[in-house]
Amino acid sequence: MLILLTIVHVIVCIFLIIVVLLQSGKAADLAGAFGGMGSQTAFGPRGSATLLSKATTVSAIVFMITSLSLSILATRGSGGVKTVLDNGSKQTAPASTPVPVKTSAPGQPMKIQLPAVPQGQQAPAQKKK
Repeated sequence: MLILLTIVHVIVCIFLIIVVLLQSGKAADLAGAFGGMGSQTAFGPRGSATLLSKATTVSAIVFMITSLSLSILATRGSGGVKTVLDNGSKQTAPASTPVPVKTSAPGQPMKIQLPAVPQGQQAPAQKKK
């Protein structure tokens, strides 16, 4: 079903592109360039719908229906999407103890005590001067 719908969708896409490119623009005449109310201006009088405009309407409707159908079929088979919040509730980060910061007098280097490292973990590397 998915493959058949994809093939129909691609054929409708190609047909829609061709039909739209074959149509002339709404203001393609000389009067439309200077703001005149020609027969094909955007808000002017319209004639009857041509075969190309009817084909465009029908193919656009079929395109929208196949697009919605493909998106529904794609999400139905995925089994639900997990969000970041769903993943975060299962795995919690270990609580870390805050590092105490001591202030020192001006001109003296600051000394920071690092928390004790549990067994099985490596201590963070310290830079030497």
